[in-house]
Amino acid sequence: MSIKQTIETGSVPVKIWTDEVDEASRKQLANIAALPFVHHHVAAMPDVHLGIGATVGSVIATRYAIVPAAVGVDIGCGMCASRTTLRASDIDEKHLHTVFAQISRDVPVGRGQHQADRAPNTEAAPFVAGLAEILAKHPRLNTRPEKAQDWVAQLGTLGGGNHFIELCLDEEQRVWVMLHSGSRGVGNRIGTYFIEKARERALKMDRQLPHEDLAWLDEGSPDFDDYMQALGWAQDYARVNREVMMGLVLASMRRHLRPFQVTSEAVNCHHNYVARERHFDEDVWVTRKGAIRAGNDELGIIPGSMGAKSYIVRGKGNAESFSSCAHGAGRKMSRNAAHKQFTAADLAVQTEGVVCRKDSGVVDEIPAAYKDIEQVMENQADLVDVVHTLKQVLCVKG
Repeated sequence: MSIKQTIETGSVPVKIWTDEVDEASRKQLANIAALPFVHHHVAAMPDVHLGIGATVGSVIATRYAIVPAAVGVDIGCGMCASRTTLRASDIDEKHLHTVFAQISRDVPVGRGQHQADRAPNTEAAPFVAGLAEILAKHPRLNTRPEKAQDWVAQLGTLGGGNHFIELCLDEEQRVWVMLHSGSRGVGNRIGTYFIEKARERALKMDRQLPHEDLAWLDEGSPDFDDYMQALGWAQDYARVNREVMMGLVLASMRRHLRPFQVTSEAVNCHHNYVARERHFDEDVWVTRKGAIRAGNDELGIIPGSMGAKSYIVRGKGNAESFSSCAHGAGRKMSRNAAHKQFTAADLAVQTEGVVCRKDSGVVDEIPAAYKDIEQVMENQADLVDVVHTLKQVLCVKG
């Protein structure tokens, strides 16, 4: 077992898979464990770090309640990866710069979205009725009616922050496409709305919370049912968002590279989401906040920073982690701290050999701002086996 430390909280314990956890994160984890409906223990993965609402890298099993802020506002954020029949010899540096420019044109990033004539209406069609039902019950979700169709134009877009699109090489020099994104603006609105609903409920019930972000919705209440409906919609949207984006990236590559196929090795997994599962003899709601499911033989993706290795893994179904593992390297310093400590020149050095932005606008994503991914993997040897080791050669940042 690789549990490095346990925090005894007076309620359920917190089990942590790393020695590298700061005091603020420890306090946040203890606050989560103090909630009256947490089941058995809280699990903290090796990439654990301070988050908004709940600690990033935490796995929280609950009975009869869910904390919307623990899920967060990037509902269904996760990873997608596909292996191609291309080899390293098929993509020289000129190819990479050309493909980088093409992806940057074809996949909107940051606050960008598709123009109306390029919006993926066919892929969006299955979501129309479900969203209409949600909005009929909660019209305040649609805060900008004039932008009501933005969610369609944002399907197949990257977003900002630490979201990315990468081309990588595995241990046999085969080319993979890997990307990271979630439910975009519509997921943010859903998350924000129900976080506020939970806070309103806590005030009405005069609940004494360890932190205001830990307000919850009770199973069986109308708000709980409505949240689960909206949450499921956003999680499905996030998955399809990655699928549409993957199609756009592959199409960009096909414009400039030799003909290729995508193999059967493809993974699409959430790392900010809720699922109904059975753990320690009870059916519970499992919130993974910056953690992926690593059930027995399940494939997952654990990315490093844009200058480090990434991993395709197979889960071991470890019960103590609620069949979970880390979702990446995890930040070890804030974005502001990274900007203060590093420069664009530092970024260029640390991303040598990777075709990517190397300007001051992405210094906060410098590899040194993240934990050592190899140490993260060592700390969770009891949670996953490595199937493929990837090294990026191209990275488009949000």
